[in-house]
Amino acid sequence: MTLTFVSNYINHHQLPVAEYMYDKLGDGYHFIQTEEVEEERVSLGWQADFNLPYLVKSYEDEDRARKLIANSDIVLMDDCVSEDYINDRIEAGKIVIRLAERCYKEGQWKAISPRGLIYKNKVHTKRADKPVYLLCEGGYVADDYEIFKAYRGKRYKWGYFPEFRECTYDKDDSKFNILWAGRLIDWKHPEIAIKGAKYLKEKCVDFSLDIVGTGNLGDSLKKMVRELGLEDKVTFSGSLPYKEVRERMLKSQILLCTSDYEEGWGAVINEGLNSRCAVLASHAMGATPYLIKHEKNGLVFKSEDQNDFNDKLYALATDANYRRALSDEGYNTIASLWNANVAAERLLDFAKGLMNGEIKEYEDGPMSVAEAIHQNKMYDHLVNKG
Repeated sequence: MTLTFVSNYINHHQLPVAEYMYDKLGDGYHFIQTEEVEEERVSLGWQADFNLPYLVKSYEDEDRARKLIANSDIVLMDDCVSEDYINDRIEAGKIVIRLAERCYKEGQWKAISPRGLIYKNKVHTKRADKPVYLLCEGGYVADDYEIFKAYRGKRYKWGYFPEFRECTYDKDDSKFNILWAGRLIDWKHPEIAIKGAKYLKEKCVDFSLDIVGTGNLGDSLKKMVRELGLEDKVTFSGSLPYKEVRERMLKSQILLCTSDYEEGWGAVINEGLNSRCAVLASHAMGATPYLIKHEKNGLVFKSEDQNDFNDKLYALATDANYRRALSDEGYNTIASLWNANVAAERLLDFAKGLMNGEIKEYEDGPMSVAEAIHQNKMYDHLVNKG
């Protein structure tokens, strides 16, 4: 079997799956990169260039990239790549597996756009008879695509799979640390973490909050910390290399993930679970519905609901046994199910099944069926389902 993956660029979230694919397929696997990594990502510690035997840069060797896309048995294509790369293959009836984050991160009301619906109908819905399948990179993708009735019966769970690290030691509760990591921008809502810190201090909880990242909200957040009298509790660590952020997670008991619906996935959740953090995650983040089982391996709070966030943060901060039970189960979620090896193996089996007319089904995890649950019902679905 020959399999080619087309994306804008390879990064540390995709590399583990790519390495597994190459290990299994050898020269039958290629990763086509269509763009160079942006400077903003590089400044955050992302590697700008990789020397990989399976990596093909279309902007350096367009002819080879096009031939691989046309002739491979299976082609996976990220939604960030131009349709021009894949149109001829789809029209020829060859197998394509699309990977996509949600279409309407800023609100499903945008689906009323006639121009947008015409385009989506042409690119997605009208190709229902073609062997094209959708891997949903987040819990809201299936519902977005349901709006224009695309890939019905052909939607599967997928995501991002950062490097898995074994974490077998107990955390030192004598140094109780809470971590928030990400860009300091509006839709990631770092202010929720700071207001939560104020609540904990008022409740006389002994803790420290480490905020890692930079962004245009940096100055206003530091001002907020001063005005709330939290300078003894909150530290701003600035931008750190990816590996250093993971080290901070390993030394933290709680990880706060506060983004709204604009966070298509949120690999920080994967990383926090893998680092044995007790994760408190916004229900609006794309990864939350797939990775967090409320009150089993983490906690889900209603996005932008400060009171709900405060209550759940307090529960984690004041009950070490509860916190450890969640963090242990969270680690097991990544170690046994939501990791690159499991995902890649299932994807390979799925691809082989497509070629042989037999699709293997899974009850949960990567490559299981992606339900179309409306975003307005997701919080209740996650919290009540548990």
